[in-house]
Amino acid sequence: MQSENSAPIHAGTGPAGAGASYGHVVDRSKVDTSHGPILYLEDICVSFDGFKAINNLNMTIERGELRCIIGPNGAGKTTMMDVITGKTRPDSGKAFFGQVHDLTRLVETEIAHLGIGRKFQKPTVFEQHTVFENLELALKTDKSVKPTLFFRLTGEQRDHIAQVLRTIKLEGSEHRLAGNLSHGQKQWLEIGMLLMQEPELILLDEPVAGMTDAETERTAELILELEGKHSIMVVEHDMDFIGTIARKVTCLCDGSVLAEGSMEAVQNDEKVIEVYLGR
Repeated sequence: MQSENSAPIHAGTGPAGAGASYGHVVDRSKVDTSHGPILYLEDICVSFDGFKAINNLNMTIERGELRCIIGPNGAGKTTMMDVITGKTRPDSGKAFFGQVHDLTRLVETEIAHLGIGRKFQKPTVFEQHTVFENLELALKTDKSVKPTLFFRLTGEQRDHIAQVLRTIKLEGSEHRLAGNLSHGQKQWLEIGMLLMQEPELILLDEPVAGMTDAETERTAELILELEGKHSIMVVEHDMDFIGTIARKVTCLCDGSVLAEGSMEAVQNDEKVIEVYLGR
């Protein structure tokens, strides 16, 4: 899988916080994709009590790409996301965010700080707080005690919240308690909370599960609005929904890639039909 154009360039020696990549200095606080994808997984393996949840998984995602991940239950989709976010350490393999950030050496908080945001299937908003307060709490700010005690929103931060409210179509609902929102609105709010962190890569785990048809349609519109501004990975079982947003689809099975390509190509793949879609 590793190639001259796509393989991450390991940081060389130099000042702390910097590495070398094709002769130029790389700021390790930034995600460098000048010579490759934003996410690079190579030969990832994860076992639980002898069961191989991930088996030599290889995948790359480009900056600004929208990638849909499908596959049967137990295919390794959630475990893959756990590896990317640092929740699970792979037994072997490489996982890079940009050219220099080795995800296998970082903890969850460090990975989140780098710019990888994950939304789980069940929304986890602060239900006793308003929509606005949820977005305010999610701001990318210094969370230590003193700055938190004396924190005041700047005009720029208020503008950022207003922009996110418009994006997630909750403008006018900012003073509602999050607990009073519909299921779909809670999902959009949680996506908004991710956007407040200004992530480079967004992982969405079954974002339309339990939604009404109207909410599902609105979620598709939201994801397409975000395409290009962020790299997005969507794990979902709703094939009609996938069909409305898909650019490139990867089907996982038994912890590795079974098929990859356009929606039409994957849907017509005999192996995918046999193990997942059926006839």
